[in-house]
Amino acid sequence: MTTPCIPRLAVGIVFGLGSPALQAQEVIDLPSRDTRIEPEFEEVYRVGVLEGEPWEMFAHVNSVAFDAQGNLYVFDGDMGVGLLSSGSLRVVVFDAAGGFLREFGSAGGGPGEFNRPVSFTVLRDGTTVVSDAGHRAYQIFDASGTFERMVRTGAAPGGAVVSATLLPDPRGGAVFSGAFGGNPGVTVASAGGGPVALPTSRPVVRVGLDGEAVKEDTVVHGWLPPRTGLNDRLSNDVPADLRPMFAQLSVPTVFEPQLLVGVLPDGGIVHSDSSAYALKVTPAGTMEAARILQRPFPPEPVTPSVQQEYEERRSAARGAGGTAGYNMMVRGRGPRRGNIPPVSGSFRIEERYYREVPVLRSLAATWDGRIWVQRRGDEPLSDGPIDILSPEGEYVGTYRTGATEIPDAFGPDGRAAFIELDDFDVASVVVRRLPTDVR
Repeated sequence: MTTPCIPRLAVGIVFGLGSPALQAQEVIDLPSRDTRIEPEFEEVYRVGVLEGEPWEMFAHVNSVAFDAQGNLYVFDGDMGVGLLSSGSLRVVVFDAAGGFLREFGSAGGGPGEFNRPVSFTVLRDGTTVVSDAGHRAYQIFDASGTFERMVRTGAAPGGAVVSATLLPDPRGGAVFSGAFGGNPGVTVASAGGGPVALPTSRPVVRVGLDGEAVKEDTVVHGWLPPRTGLNDRLSNDVPADLRPMFAQLSVPTVFEPQLLVGVLPDGGIVHSDSSAYALKVTPAGTMEAARILQRPFPPEPVTPSVQQEYEERRSAARGAGGTAGYNMMVRGRGPRRGNIPPVSGSFRIEERYYREVPVLRSLAATWDGRIWVQRRGDEPLSDGPIDILSPEGEYVGTYRTGATEIPDAFGPDGRAAFIELDDFDVASVVVRRLPTDVR
């Protein structure tokens, strides 16, 4: 299945972040031509039905994860900072053969209850970690599903938990968080009522969960594309007394490169933070990329025709016309705090475009260390082929467009979980076993 590849190596020198020291960085040029591979996956089991036992009827499968025993964890229920504590919210656990083991958790405001959960993941030992905006904490459940404790985030009252994406640290005791995986990031309110200082990078943070409060250490500084302030993108109907609220805020541009992140088996990080095909591999315990894996696929320039096509497609999807932009809802509560007035309104924000469409769309790493990276398709925002690589620079091959998706979760022994919807939008989770070369 694997086609031997002898990559051409180039060694460059780059500046280390926060240090005047220089460091050699290996650059590996991967082949320009795709070697086709086929998704020869063995189905192990599937769970989720339209009618059956309560534990096998899912309301909404938000995300899935594995532990080291091959047990599958399904977070069933809507997640997000804007949701109220209502409806079905639970974690359902299945064994390595697909048999039901247990379920735990529910919506609510007490310890062990989910109050606006925004993300969830599972450590190798079966510890479940839920990032909960309502509690402003990470909720920790042991391998049996029993609630253990909360680890506070330190977010100010009225603020939001910013860890909208979590990846488990294979070494245990921690998770990685940040504005990656399609999450543009969240700005939280400071204790004084004003916005916090804007970041100058998109960090990947290792969040230690051993104490009563999180211990955060930045492990990678992803590049943050230049952004204009939000104030000059608001429509003219925004009251003058509201503008200070937006003075330090910014929002991503259309087609802006995402921060794509995968965690390697030793706790190292592979990430992409630009519009080019360039994957940066950072070993555990360092903050500098030791290796860059690249393929010679250029980004697509964002021309007026690309903008027009994007706007037409989005207008058709929304069933409404108009220029590029979107609405921001502002709701004030209680007395004025700092420079934020207690008023409400809906204001239009003009969208801005990044200069080019990024090559890469998605990225994930398997338990055995393979890197799955999806390129864009023929359309600017469509999914294309999926390349399989190793952190050392081996090119395994490419799945053609539409042959498979990147799994929603990787697990031990080549297990991979895919969330699927049938014609009636009934969710199921299919667990398949991957061939050795791509796991």
